[in-house]
Amino acid sequence: MSYQVLARKWRPRSFREMVGQTHVLKALINALDNQRLHHAYLFTGTRGVGKTTIARIIAKCVNCETGITSTPCGTCSVCREIDEGRFVDLIEIDAASRTKVEDTRELLDNVQYAPSRGRFKVYLIDEVHMLSSHSFNALLKTLEEPPPYVKFILATTDPQKLPATILSRCLQFSLKNMTPERVVEHLSHVLGAENVPFEDDALWLLGRAADGSMRDAMSLTDQAIAFGEGKVLAADVRAMLGSLDHGQVYGVLQALLEGDARALLEAVRQLAEQGPDWNGVLAEMLNVLHRVAIAQALPEAVDNGQGDRDRVLALAGSLPAEDVQFYYQMGLIGRRDLPLAPDLRGGFEMVLLRMLAFRPADSADAPRQLLKTPGINQATVDSTRTVAAVAPVAAPLPVAAPAPSVTPVVAPAPVVAAPAVEAVDLPWNEPAAPTPVAEPVPVPQPAPAPILEVVAEQPEPAPIAMPTPASPVPDAPQQPVSAPADEASYSPAGMERDDEPPLDDDYYDVDIDSANYGYLDELASETVAEPVVEQAPEPASQPATGLALQWLELFPKLPISGMTGSIAANCSLIAVEGDHWLLHLDPAHSALFNATQQRRLNEALNQCLGRTLTLSIELIRPEQETPAQAASRKRADRQREAEESIHADPFIQQMMKQFGAIIRDDTIEPVDALASQSE
Repeated sequence: MSYQVLARKWRPRSFREMVGQTHVLKALINALDNQRLHHAYLFTGTRGVGKTTIARIIAKCVNCETGITSTPCGTCSVCREIDEGRFVDLIEIDAASRTKVEDTRELLDNVQYAPSRGRFKVYLIDEVHMLSSHSFNALLKTLEEPPPYVKFILATTDPQKLPATILSRCLQFSLKNMTPERVVEHLSHVLGAENVPFEDDALWLLGRAADGSMRDAMSLTDQAIAFGEGKVLAADVRAMLGSLDHGQVYGVLQALLEGDARALLEAVRQLAEQGPDWNGVLAEMLNVLHRVAIAQALPEAVDNGQGDRDRVLALAGSLPAEDVQFYYQMGLIGRRDLPLAPDLRGGFEMVLLRMLAFRPADSADAPRQLLKTPGINQATVDSTRTVAAVAPVAAPLPVAAPAPSVTPVVAPAPVVAAPAVEAVDLPWNEPAAPTPVAEPVPVPQPAPAPILEVVAEQPEPAPIAMPTPASPVPDAPQQPVSAPADEASYSPAGMERDDEPPLDDDYYDVDIDSANYGYLDELASETVAEPVVEQAPEPASQPATGLALQWLELFPKLPISGMTGSIAANCSLIAVEGDHWLLHLDPAHSALFNATQQRRLNEALNQCLGRTLTLSIELIRPEQETPAQAASRKRADRQREAEESIHADPFIQQMMKQFGAIIRDDTIEPVDALASQSE
């Protein structure tokens, strides 16, 4: 007998053998036990998480000879035939290879025939998102109302490509990705049953390489058994996957911790001998730093899946938390910029050297000396004098006459004391005896200038009178007068022109589409105490039925407009007792409602129906859909259909693929909206 791969040999044959997906299995088991079977199921999720497996188990559950049950026997002829893939009433269809509408019509022609062997005829359509739009349209009616002996099970890895009409006819279940812990647990069980020696570290490598897919994990395990000559060892799996040895990652991090550039470059040289993927090396470093950060926050949360828990805890105790966050952020940016480097190894080395050069300043091992002597202009600063920082001057102020040996100092209105900088001895200056510095003459402080409030977007601002100095000094050096606050060149203190944020050239003023009730002209003629802003109505909690639906049909026929039309559009018919009608009006529109509007609406009803009615209106939010809400919903539907049409257009998709074009949804308008604007 030929060898059967682990993924097929260990495919679950009942719900109790399934690994994970508890949220899906619970719903299916309860539905089968209570005989509440839906006619169409949709299973979504990534590859290898159990979509087809669950579909085949459902086919066994509904066709087992013991009856409809969540625990099929697995021994009857039906269960065996389904497991062997030869049950005549389980029709498995690959939608990726049968996308044409002719294939779908051929399938539907056989739906009318009763099952040959089983209780139900089950159609399993895999990768259903590959069907064409015409195939979906041909499938709609049968999918909505199939014969009682037909069950549809759809499976897809891309549910976003399914039309909403298909989604609304199916009971949808989203299958989750498999976590590495669950994959390792299942692989331990399988390898133990297969009598294959293994190491836990090797299973963790396989669990992470599977990336959430149990089928991929089983396939990689098959490959690892063959690579390791019947054993699954960590070294073999690492060599097979091309993974990096974590010991070398810890060597790099230790060199960073010690600030040793020589050891850092030596660790990179040892890595280069293995020809690694440098982007993957950075990813491994980020994984270790992530675990170190977890160890610093919650040590007991660190797992020993890679057998390095002690090393992680040791690194967490010696590496400062701010360094961990800094290295992690640098690594993320380095992964982004690594493809731009002329040489990948050189780019990786630059990332590490950047981590070493820009480590946090408050670290104990951080360099304290400046890289070079700061350049200071000798024309304005004496090297033997203390250099003091002066806050920016907001406005010119009067100053006293300077002392003979003291340079004039400008006194700002609010003086902010800055820490003094030690004297700097420049190499080209000869040492000189310290010169005594004369005490500066006290500067009289004038009264603080009034604070001027800057008002944005004033059409013609009044001229602002500049404050006059209290005691001007003749022949005193004057500083240039700053520009008025209302000029375009005004910028806050401390902000240069280059620091101003750029204008948003991509801003568009989007007009709000309002319901067309024809009452804008009447609004202009009527006098209102305060301007009323029409807001988009909130969606109703329930669709309109009964009297509310009749009101939706009657509203367009009423000869009303203006405020009366707005009130009627936000009402719902609640009760009809003979010639007495009761309407509920949304309280949000009560500002438009008064006795005059109720009288006009009553007269319009009498004129439309040709009889005399008595109308009552109560300020209660309608529970069912009003005409305004219906119009808003229709506009939203048209907008959504327009956006979907643009996104699905093949020419636009080609432009996006070839030229990197993007679609701005806020610029898309339905055709009928554009037509109404042009009129």
